[in-house]
Amino acid sequence: MPPTTPYAGKFSSCAPYSNNSNHPQPHSPYRNSTGPKPAKENVYNGAYSATENPYDIPQPHTSYRSSSVSSVTAKEHHYGSSCAVSENPYSSPQPRSPRQHSTSCPGRAYRHTTTTTTSSSSGGSSSEQSCRNNTAAAKARLYGHGITASYGEMCYHDNSLVSASLEALIQHLVPTVDYYPDRSYVFTFLLSSRLFLHPYELMTRVCHLCVEQQRSGDALLDKIRFREVAPKLVQLLTEWTETFPYDFRDERMMRCLKDMTHHVARGDEYSWRAMQQMTQRLIKRLSALGQYEEAVAALNAVAMERPASLKSKQASGQRSDVLSVCDDPFILAQQLTHIELDRLSFIGPEEFIQTFAMKDPLENHKGFFRKRKTSNLEAYVNWFNRLSYLVATEICMPVKKKHRARIIEFFIDVAQECFNIGNFNSLMAIITGMNMSPVSRLKKTWSKVNTDKFEILEHQMDPSSNFSNYRTALRGATQRSETAHSSQEKIVIPFFSLLIKDIYFLNEGCASRLANGHINFEKLWELAKQVSEFLVWRQVICPFDRDRRILQYLVTTPVFSEDELHLASYESEGPENNMEKDSRRSLRSSLLHRENRS
Repeated sequence: MPPTTPYAGKFSSCAPYSNNSNHPQPHSPYRNSTGPKPAKENVYNGAYSATENPYDIPQPHTSYRSSSVSSVTAKEHHYGSSCAVSENPYSSPQPRSPRQHSTSCPGRAYRHTTTTTTSSSSGGSSSEQSCRNNTAAAKARLYGHGITASYGEMCYHDNSLVSASLEALIQHLVPTVDYYPDRSYVFTFLLSSRLFLHPYELMTRVCHLCVEQQRSGDALLDKIRFREVAPKLVQLLTEWTETFPYDFRDERMMRCLKDMTHHVARGDEYSWRAMQQMTQRLIKRLSALGQYEEAVAALNAVAMERPASLKSKQASGQRSDVLSVCDDPFILAQQLTHIELDRLSFIGPEEFIQTFAMKDPLENHKGFFRKRKTSNLEAYVNWFNRLSYLVATEICMPVKKKHRARIIEFFIDVAQECFNIGNFNSLMAIITGMNMSPVSRLKKTWSKVNTDKFEILEHQMDPSSNFSNYRTALRGATQRSETAHSSQEKIVIPFFSLLIKDIYFLNEGCASRLANGHINFEKLWELAKQVSEFLVWRQVICPFDRDRRILQYLVTTPVFSEDELHLASYESEGPENNMEKDSRRSLRSSLLHRENRS
């Protein structure tokens, strides 16, 4: 079924999601004009190397944009009035669910046979015999308006694969001379197969089956048949390496890829060259990933340095704050968007599944560029936490109440600009930082702040009703992205922790295996839909100019810990009751002891 638009007509209240130039933005005291500043000419282009700033490392995810996933997610959308009311209200028009254009069972016919009559009348091959044993006839039953049918060990409903045995799913992935798996199936199964077996096991079995199916006992005939299937095998491996390159950090995967390259070289020179080019692109991608992770680790080490003195009045006067680095909310929101999109681009789609995939028994195996399997996803979550603590630190540090109020108003404007851009992750991080206890207790400071805009933003990100307001805004941003007339309108950066939560509960709420032992492929379709949406958002190139000074400040300036924030808050506005007085006394003693030990 084509995707529907359940949110039609619901966005009259979301004016900020139009082009900034067409709708006036809230006035900010930190701007020289009421409208957003146009992006300035990038004076830093070519001025510093990638090793100086990780955000200038060339983003090696162009291969993703030409990969199979793009074919899954960039289908044309047709919106009809007869939408199913039971459709997921949180679904977005792009990308389409892989299930909506999944393999048609009669057309696929399990590749071994088009109908039961054909398979019964033709004998000889082991695959045909297997199909005869599994299905004496293609049985179909009517359920309401849909048709459920079984072909071998694969079950379909309305021409969509809903369940199958693991062996049948693996076999369905293997290309032959006259068959290549649907690209949506390739993405879905490669993504979620790690719930049932290690990627190395899957690759080994697929390559083995592809080679063995061409064996006839005649060496010359075998060579001819493999030469015919080699281009399709190369295509499958190309989709794998470009969509899930981090699987190949395992040296066993690289070794298997190298073995297949040698095997292909014996039969087809064209396919061998394609394999070599594919391997070079893969190594380049993994090398860029290694550089990125090293750069982020170095930045985190700098950021771990503690402020010179815990809320010392003299020290805070000497410390530069965010307003001394950037006093324009629009520019700061742009730089936050750069960081978000840069870090998103290095998150592998499989990391969402690896968070709850079965533990690899060979986890300690010395792998290719051995790293934790969800390290980039975790680094992105850590960035959210850092931004929240940075906001709280900036507010609690100033000595004067007037300065603290000014910084609060500034971050409210930054949050508004993030909302207009479509950067929901930075928006939520800023709101989180401003709602931390050390900040929210500064009542005298907040009394000097006009909180109207902040209350509107809080309403947009209200967690009630499963973040229904945010989900509506996200669908609006997604719809704007699809019809974008400028690169800025294409930006959609979701509230990442909620995205992870959605995928987690989708996995936990649905059984991976059915009572008959089949894999629940309906669940795999839904997981793929969630992750493929993320891939579409991730591939956007940030259109704003980079400001090196602001970027460095955001990712490296030290921030307070939770205890340090509480102490700084108490020294900004004294304790109001005995409990707070005891807390301040305890914090002073504890933090002083830590300083002496270090």
